[in-house]
Amino acid sequence: MGKVKPRLLGLEDIEEKQKKEQKEKSKGKKMQKKKIDVGVGLDRPAVGIERVRPVSEKKEKPAKPKISKPRGKHYQEARKMIDRNKYYSLKEAVSLLKKMNVGVDRDRPVLKFDQSVELHFVVDETGLKGEIELPFSTGKTVRVKIIDDKILADLEKGKIDFDVLVTHPSFMPRLAKFAKVLGPKGLMPNPKAGTISPHPEEVVKKFEKGMLRWKTEAKFPLIHQMIGKISFEEKNLLANAEKFLEAVGKAHIKKAFIKTTMSPAVKIELTK
Repeated sequence: MGKVKPRLLGLEDIEEKQKKEQKEKSKGKKMQKKKIDVGVGLDRPAVGIERVRPVSEKKEKPAKPKISKPRGKHYQEARKMIDRNKYYSLKEAVSLLKKMNVGVDRDRPVLKFDQSVELHFVVDETGLKGEIELPFSTGKTVRVKIIDDKILADLEKGKIDFDVLVTHPSFMPRLAKFAKVLGPKGLMPNPKAGTISPHPEEVVKKFEKGMLRWKTEAKFPLIHQMIGKISFEEKNLLANAEKFLEAVGKAHIKKAFIKTTMSPAVKIELTK
């Protein structure tokens, strides 16, 4: 039960004075309560009231800097051997790759595996393609198979364990249903590639000797081709590189580079 405030009855002026004092006290209590509710004069807001943080006080997470992984010691050494402003003759470039493979003041290769030697071209159009038999093998084992009932059974199971597929014309109707699988991989036999022949055994021998099929990337005028291993004799690498340049056609090549698997690229001078 609330506290009862006694009043003097019959004295109107005193009673009126008491009412006025009571109203002022009540008003003062309400004002004090309002100040507390809105957190005026306090370091933190009252319970249930969320304090609005000024824009300047909002903390933004700093963006994480992109850290590029540094190249290895041997790559850095090889890079110093190249004059970036120079275009090397093919012979000079092959010789330079040999030196980079051994490194500085060494008598053995810097890496434990036999690196591939690769040619990379920027050409004037997409859709360029062709075949070439290099003077010397690239060192890559090419799995060439002739289509038969066993190969067809493997294809039914989704098994593909060949790099080149050769067929007699009589097998083409049975191969047709695998065109959607073999076509995108460049493995579907076709007359232009020379993989359909009445004498498939002869075609197999040709590919095993080092016959290459090359083409630009599907959407970009770029050609990438392995031409040998860095352990090959310099003259053999040079002969393969010259033959491949001739096959693509120097008129089509805008820029040419040669490199090993793990080395920086060397710019090649193109004499039309």
